[in-house]
Amino acid sequence: MTPSQPMIPFVKASACGNDFLIVDGSYVPADIGSLSKRMCDRHRGIGADGVEWLFPATDADIRARLINADGSEAEISGNGTRCVAAHLCSKEPKDKFTIRTGAGIKACTLISYDQAEYEFEMAMGEPQVGKEFPVKLASEVNGIPVSMGNPHYVVFVQEYAADWQVAAAEIGHRGDFKDGINVELVIVKDKHNVEARFFERGVGETQSSGTGSCASAVAAISAGRANSPVQVHAPGGVQTVRWEDQVFLRGPAQLICRGEFLV
Repeated sequence: MTPSQPMIPFVKASACGNDFLIVDGSYVPADIGSLSKRMCDRHRGIGADGVEWLFPATDADIRARLINADGSEAEISGNGTRCVAAHLCSKEPKDKFTIRTGAGIKACTLISYDQAEYEFEMAMGEPQVGKEFPVKLASEVNGIPVSMGNPHYVVFVQEYAADWQVAAAEIGHRGDFKDGINVELVIVKDKHNVEARFFERGVGETQSSGTGSCASAVAAISAGRANSPVQVHAPGGVQTVRWEDQVFLRGPAQLICRGEFLV
C-alpha cells in the first residue's frame, strides 16, 4: 500500500445472517454501483449482501441509500436498516432512531443491547397486498404479491425442493415483474409460526430478509393461514412481525467489524 492509495472506511453488520457494509456517503464515487459490487464480492472484496451508504438528512437521523451486491439500487432492506440503527446506536446510544430510506422514513426503537449486539423493533408502514395470481414456470406457481415499499411475491409450499433457488430465480426474472421481485417460499407451521426461504433481487439467496419476513407474515395473515404476531423462521434466525395499524418488525442486529477498503 502506498501512502497515497485511497481507502474507504466501513463497518460490517449482520441481521440474522443478512450482512451489510455501512459506509459514509462522503466516500461515494461517481459509479456507486460498480464500487458497491466490488466491496460486496465475497472472494475479492469484503463480502456482503449490500452496502448502506449514509448521508445527512434534514427530516431524520440519517438517510440510507441501499446498493445491492450486484450493484443495483433497492428501495429498502429491513435488515439493512436495522444494521444502520445498530451502527448509529454504537456512536450515540438512545432509544429511537429515524432513518430515511427509499421507501420512506422508518423508526427503529431499541429493545435491548449487549456490547455489539442490538435488538430493534422497526415500524415498517402499511403493506399493500394484492390478489393471488399464478406465474407459469415448468408448472404453474401461485403467489401473493405484497409491497413493503419494495416488491415481494410470496409462495406457500409444503416443503422446499432441493433446487428451490432455481424456481425462485426464474420467478424473479419473469416478465410479470418488470422491475424484478423478491421471492419468498413459505411453510406455515401454525397460526403464529412460519418458515421462509428468501431469494432477493440483486442478491440471490439470503439467510434472512426483514421486508421478506414482513411480506411472508402479511401474506399468511391476509390468506387466513396465520394470526398476528407471527414468528418468521429462516436459516439465519427468527424475526417477529406484528400487523396492527401498520407492520412492526422485531429482530437482532450485530456489528461485526470495522476496516478500510483499498480502492
